[in-house]
Amino acid sequence: MRFDNKNAVITGGNKGIGNAIAKGLAREGANIIFTYAHDVNAAVEAEGYMKNLGVKAYGYKIDQRKINEIPAFINFVKKTFDHVDILVNNAGICPFKNYFDIDVGLFNDVWTLNVESHFFITQKISQLMIQNHIKGRILFISSISAIVGGEYQAHYTTTKSGINGMMHSLAIILGKYGILVNSLEPGTILTDINADDLSDPEKRRYMEKRIPLGRLGSPEDMVGPALFLLSDENTYVNGAELLADGGMLVNLQ
Repeated sequence: MRFDNKNAVITGGNKGIGNAIAKGLAREGANIIFTYAHDVNAAVEAEGYMKNLGVKAYGYKIDQRKINEIPAFINFVKKTFDHVDILVNNAGICPFKNYFDIDVGLFNDVWTLNVESHFFITQKISQLMIQNHIKGRILFISSISAIVGGEYQAHYTTTKSGINGMMHSLAIILGKYGILVNSLEPGTILTDINADDLSDPEKRRYMEKRIPLGRLGSPEDMVGPALFLLSDENTYVNGAELLADGGMLVNLQ
């Protein structure tokens, strides 16, 4: 029970990687607040799963593209938890689009949710950690797309590179307070984000052949790496990008 009685905030915790990490933390004793944008049924299921483990769990509905809604969310966190030990910045969107068809509205949606909202959520949560003398852990869910390009992901890859840049600076800024800040870079993981793209059998076989392990990743594959970075077992990893892609990036042959 590495996270017994610890309080964690996870953005985008009702589905996919965020959901898997939230449940993994709850299984090891953490109380959870997670945000979600749309699927109420998935949020209720996630909340119920975690409460059945004997921890406190709360879903909070917010459109993180609306930056003016973040103060209310932070107030909810303050009222619910007397302190925060862990922050996982996971929420994100990747609407696949031809580069020449990406307009300002779409770019702003992706940038605001994937980067800007997490900039200000992290600013406020890290202040709470400092005020309460918590040597916390902050994890950004980045992507292999921060390292390599994607034909229909120019807007998304830009945000994931931005997340890593933010993380590097925060590792310096917050390290002096004993707060460790890192990012996890999943490879091709089966989630709602890429479900349509990978519904093409030929495309899926191509992606699987690129991965030495011979399979696409699942959200559960990200739990072990994430929980290590968020745990007290991690005493010296700070400002690092942990790639978890089944070996896809190095498979150039």
